[in-house]
Amino acid sequence: MTEITALVLAGGGSLGAVQVGMLKALAQSEVGIDLVIGASVGAINAAHFANHPDMAGVNELATIWCGLSRRDIFPLSLFGAGLALFKGRGHLLANEGLQQIIGRFLPTARIEDSTLGLHIMTTDMLNGAEVLLSRGDLLEALLASAAIPLVYPPVEINGRLLIDGGVASNTPIASAVTLGATRILVLPTGFACACTLPPQSLVARALHTLNLMSMRQLVRDIALHQAHARIYVAAPLCPLGVSVFDFSQTHSLIERAQQQTQAWLDQGGLQRAGIAEALLAHSHPEMSAIESPLERTD
Repeated sequence: MTEITALVLAGGGSLGAVQVGMLKALAQSEVGIDLVIGASVGAINAAHFANHPDMAGVNELATIWCGLSRRDIFPLSLFGAGLALFKGRGHLLANEGLQQIIGRFLPTARIEDSTLGLHIMTTDMLNGAEVLLSRGDLLEALLASAAIPLVYPPVEINGRLLIDGGVASNTPIASAVTLGATRILVLPTGFACACTLPPQSLVARALHTLNLMSMRQLVRDIALHQAHARIYVAAPLCPLGVSVFDFSQTHSLIERAQQQTQAWLDQGGLQRAGIAEALLAHSHPEMSAIESPLERTD
């Protein structure tokens, strides 16, 4: 039986930077990948890696990430929020800014033209069904997969209104199994386990809550599908004192994740299937709020 290795990238806002460090370690170790699946910010990382699956490509992705700020992705303002309420819009932000950012480094125009098999997870806004996009316009697919409810507008593709893939499946392990993967390598973003205070702003708190739900979903999915494929989970950073809304610590996250993932690989991480302990619900009460700010406005 032919081995098929799928790389699955979870969503997680600014913590998508952690995946860039993980990808650096994988590229350096030349881990073979056959197909790539991503949701939300994981879909954006997946799209770039699927077209540039080498160290040069990952270094380019790291440069892009290090140039981003929270205002690039979430240009929130009281005026904008008031205008959205006044107009009765179902979202706070237009997605033109996000479209420009993704468009600047879009690796190819269509999903099916990617170097590795690429699949983008989205969610049907009306019924909550998983909608996996394997063909079509890549920019549209990424905008749909990153369309966080209430923050960005849904994207209509093939007559369906699609939103953030993380709503239906933030870490699409089931899709990897359906696509025939026999070995699945999961790159989670982790969660802010070292933070002792919740985020203050409405959007940051909503994103933090979604992130926590997604990590619990991931733990359940690993247990559910480990009988159908060998699932290896790169351990997320722990302790982690950075929120999904904070883009001020990207360089540090990439560096830490690369070092940790390289150590994980060197210690036989791809021979030990199962759930990384850092994904389980836990906290670090010994860390003070000063040491672990949950929300930064960079």
